[in-house]
Amino acid sequence: MTRTRPRHILRVLAATLAVLTLLGGAPPARAANHREAPITALDHKADIADFFAFVSYDRADRVTFLLDVDPLLEPSNGPNYFPFDPELVYAVRVDNDHDGIEDVVIEVRFATQVRAVGVFTGFVGGITIPGVGTVPPITALDGAGSEGLNLRQTYSVTVRKGDGTVLFSAATDGSGRPLIAVPSNVGPKTMPDYGALAAQGIYGLANGMRVWAGTAYDPFYIDLGAAFDTLNFRKSAGGGVLPAHLDRDDRRNSAPDDVAGFNVNVIAVEVPTAMLTSVGQRVPFTHPAATVGAWGTTARPRSKTFNGPGAPATLSADLVQIQRMGNPLINELIIGTEDKDRFSMSEPRDDAQFAPYVLDPLLAKVLGGLGLPVPPAPRTDLLFLAQYDAHVGLVAAVGGFTAPGVPAGPVADLLRLNTGIGPTLPDARQRLGLLAADVAGFPNGRRVSDDVTDIAARAVAGVLLGPPFDSRVGDGVNAKGIPYQEAFPYVAWAVSGKNSRHVDPGENGCGNTPPGSARCQEESPVE
Repeated sequence: MTRTRPRHILRVLAATLAVLTLLGGAPPARAANHREAPITALDHKADIADFFAFVSYDRADRVTFLLDVDPLLEPSNGPNYFPFDPELVYAVRVDNDHDGIEDVVIEVRFATQVRAVGVFTGFVGGITIPGVGTVPPITALDGAGSEGLNLRQTYSVTVRKGDGTVLFSAATDGSGRPLIAVPSNVGPKTMPDYGALAAQGIYGLANGMRVWAGTAYDPFYIDLGAAFDTLNFRKSAGGGVLPAHLDRDDRRNSAPDDVAGFNVNVIAVEVPTAMLTSVGQRVPFTHPAATVGAWGTTARPRSKTFNGPGAPATLSADLVQIQRMGNPLINELIIGTEDKDRFSMSEPRDDAQFAPYVLDPLLAKVLGGLGLPVPPAPRTDLLFLAQYDAHVGLVAAVGGFTAPGVPAGPVADLLRLNTGIGPTLPDARQRLGLLAADVAGFPNGRRVSDDVTDIAARAVAGVLLGPPFDSRVGDGVNAKGIPYQEAFPYVAWAVSGKNSRHVDPGENGCGNTPPGSARCQEESPVE
């Protein structure tokens, strides 16, 4: 269990950092989620919904990365459901020497197989077809029980140095089994034990990594409808400023989670910490090498030529980045629409060009227009998201330790993580992460349960500077209705296409009842 410190320490340190070190550089824009840029609104497969990096809950000597792509997948949307795009290169990039440039790159590529000629749907099972025979339910990804897995994807994992040197590459696990992506949860007839099927997709690689790829329950939670109706938050949630009793309750929702009932494609990678640090071993949290920066990317061939009906297209070998993500929500809520595509396709080390959006964020002015006190520009209190020294100092103050020797590094949107800090036990975990003195939570990395919507909104409102900028800004969605897993890959399994449901504003505890009177009803069942 990680140590916690009083919340006022967070504010005092952030204010001190703003005075002492912020003149050295301007904070960058942070990255994105859920179709925030024009280019990814048209290219859903390349859209990075969310990016997570955290010390594994059950293995403190490992770090887990989750790259969520192709968001808001309706579970019943057959017949092909939601394959990964085999033309894309999905990657996790890690900077371990504090210069904003990748030193370790983990690439994942997919290949699609159509295994049953003439079958009109991607998945079929539990049926006898006259003249064809019996197709058993899908209970396995390969071999007996996988006969109905018509549309199947395999994938490869390649680990490179920043200069492109290949350190490891595999399309099979340590036992020689092919790496197979877990399909969407079609329903109980076709996939009667989906949890067991999905668990088969956890593979241990020969280099000590673990991987899982497939469709899962979207871990993100937010009242999207209220947020994008010009911050028209619901009265049941305090109209955008949570009452104290609702803010304290990390298990109760007073507004609808608009992501409830939707799935997302997930690439999960667990890496021994020693493979990530610049010194080649896990070091204490006080060591400069303990802190790394990470981000996810998607890239496509620069050109594609179609060669006629049914013929494979010709793809160029040269790739162009479509999307990137480090910290959450910034491209969505901070970057102007005219620059969203440019931000998505730029490199983190070049993020100083986007600094004006964060130095004087429009969202802060909107919050001010709603009657909240907000700090004046320039907003140098956000440096902890921009440079290594400020981030390390903030995390160290909350954790009650010192970590000297970490340079500032360039202004860059990176999800920074101190790999020497162990995970917080479930009962002590706080949705507000560092704001609630949970030193293992966002912005020290990001876990699936961290409430980045409320954390980011409060940061923009100026919470790190203390009163009077410490309003309890929030959307009223404090938790996911279906629990996350406490072991790799940590996301909940995909919800059923046959039995899926969403949470609507009129449901109990989601808008028409007194604040805090009840929790939102249970979301989509897995079976």
